Amino acid sequence: MYRSGLRLSTRMAVPVVVVGNVVAGGAGKTPLVMALVEHLRAQGWHPGVVSRGYGRRTRHCLEVMPDASAADCGDEPLLIRQRCGVPVVVAAERVQAAQALLQAHPLVDILVADDGLQHLALASDVRIAVFDDRGLGNGWLLPAGPLREGWRGQVDLVLHSGEQPAFAGFRASRCLAAHGLSAQGERVDLARLQSGKVVAVAGIAKPQSFFDMLRRQGLPLKRTLALPDHHAFERLELLDDPEATVLCTQKDAVKLFPLHPHAGTRLLAVPLEVSPEPAFFEALDQLLAQGRSRQPHPLPSAHGHTTS
Repeated sequence: MYRSGLRLSTRMAVPVVVVGNVVAGGAGKTPLVMALVEHLRAQGWHPGVVSRGYGRRTRHCLEVMPDASAADCGDEPLLIRQRCGVPVVVAAERVQAAQALLQAHPLVDILVADDGLQHLALASDVRIAVFDDRGLGNGWLLPAGPLREGWRGQVDLVLHSGEQPAFAGFRASRCLAAHGLSAQGERVDLARLQSGKVVAVAGIAKPQSFFDMLRRQGLPLKRTLALPDHHAFERLELLDDPEATVLCTQKDAVKLFPLHPHAGTRLLAVPLEVSPEPAFFEALDQLLAQGRSRQPHPLPSAHGHTTS
């Protein structure tokens, strides 16, 4: 209905960059959002981030504070807020989140939406689709295949985070940092752990990818614990072994650190570093520059008419 113009999208007073995918889960949207935020700040923008806050127990529109509970705001929005230090607001309706963020933070001059290619109520200026090595899979919609929607190519930029892109687009490398971070921010080189007892836990879309990347850094994992994406931790039994060092993703750490505040360097979060090729950022900057020239008079887009 939005694409046909029967329903109207709402345009914000600032540019909106939407990062999403058509393949369900694990393509690397949130790491890209954080990379985009850092790039935009380096270009002189003042970004804010809006998200649905998947898996949270609250329903109202909520600004994410650094000391918030992941159960209240969602693990990915909390990770973005803590790691990037920019305003983040979650709401089921992204228009509501965007309006609340801009009202609370009038200096914000660009919004990044974590997920939302299928949420057309919020008009966008740049639409980015992220793919991993699955590509389009078998081309079928859920549940027969991996697609959230049919792939029409109606985006501005395509970014492949896998090693074997299925079709044309920009490339991004994904790798783990060579260090882990404790709840207190202490940095530990992973090379120091190669002779010790190391175990790993991941509650993400593809836990095995995290374990594989750790092993590629030379870590002989004694045990791995794969959990569902957005897993709600109550405690981590792996820490019952006093000789073990537990490695987790930063997405899991926002939930695990508050549960085990005294674990010290026995519980370390290993950052995932996503690095799009320079040409991707150049294309993004060009699109944003073109959009600036038409503000504040938005034009109808291919995805439905827009309103001020």
